[in-house]
Amino acid sequence: MSHYHPADLVARVAALLPEGPLTARDLAPLDQFHVGGLKATEALAARLELRPGLKVLDVGCGVGGPSRWLAELGCRVTGLDLSAPYVALARHLAARTGHDVAYVEGDARDLPFDAAAFDVVWTQHTAMNIADRDRLYGGFARVLGPGGRLALHDVCAGEGAVHFPVPWASHPAHSHLLSPQALRDCLERAGFRLLHWRDDTADALAFLERAPQTPPPLSLALLLGQGFPAMLANLRRTLAEGRAFMIEAICEKR
Repeated sequence: MSHYHPADLVARVAALLPEGPLTARDLAPLDQFHVGGLKATEALAARLELRPGLKVLDVGCGVGGPSRWLAELGCRVTGLDLSAPYVALARHLAARTGHDVAYVEGDARDLPFDAAAFDVVWTQHTAMNIADRDRLYGGFARVLGPGGRLALHDVCAGEGAVHFPVPWASHPAHSHLLSPQALRDCLERAGFRLLHWRDDTADALAFLERAPQTPPPLSLALLLGQGFPAMLANLRRTLAEGRAFMIEAICEKR
């Protein structure tokens, strides 16, 4: 959908980047495409207790912020996203930071990888756009080896309708939230055992309250356009009114 296909993205971002080497932390305001930013990525990675050499698949990698952070921890990372502009920018930014990450354009519902190809599947703020969660999580289980882990950080449905537009969808037709219990049930059906579950809504609201009214030049506004401040305001209102929850979870393939 056009929501995730901004025009001339690499050129517009490249024009704003400073010369010389860049780090994953330098790019965090732009490439950590989820509530909580780099802090949320660091926290989820710490709970996974990742070790160098693990093969990690970042599904819905966006422009590659978390995948580059995971590579910095020594993981062998592949990032997949449906958006060609995002994949192109992810590759450009990895070249600038010197991270060895393979970026693939593809559909999370039909993962183009062999069975048991990965030790970890990682996904942040991706599933909200996907209606067929059984197919999504079943695919995650397929590409994980025995005992492989799934780390997810996503939005769940609360009571009442979401206030649109929000960062993941301009219209209700593109938003497919599950209740927390429905998400747990779906993960169970896919063959996962829950290891960790945390309601991250309070931290998400605190993060959104700290967000500047006017985004800096190098920010998620480059990806989502002039409507980005309104999207953040709607998300903050949606979470504050209990219409959605922010969930962090880690599961193990049975």
